[in-house]
Amino acid sequence: MLRYLGRYTHRVAISNHRLVAFDGKQVTFRWRDYARGNRQREMTVSAEEFIRRFLLHVLPRGFVRIRSFGFLANAHRAALLPLCRHLLGMVPRNDSDAARPCEPVTWPCPVCQGTMVTVERLSAAQIRRADLCVPFDTS
Repeated sequence: MLRYLGRYTHRVAISNHRLVAFDGKQVTFRWRDYARGNRQREMTVSAEEFIRRFLLHVLPRGFVRIRSFGFLANAHRAALLPLCRHLLGMVPRNDSDAARPCEPVTWPCPVCQGTMVTVERLSAAQIRRADLCVPFDTS
């Protein structure tokens, strides 16, 4: 989970070195295909689609990017996180653990203090769909 979130919380949406070409109508950029061996690939989309995808990564007003230091810093995380788990007496983590279904989680409602229960679990692909994005309400 930490490795997955680290890709999104510690970097800008797209850096200049990943932009390959722009001809006024189409944008070509490099992206990393984590599902297929972490290979770099190129994609060409319309300028409007590029801007739409870019704006999905802009944080709402009041949110800030996460910056981790110490044992969560990118340079040290791979070595220090297992050490932290060992010092805390945690069971060594297997990658097969991620494939197991999660136990139902309950927590108190912040308004009425009743029990809240997970009703549905969405995949990353479902969350990325535009029709599931709900604007952040600051009022």
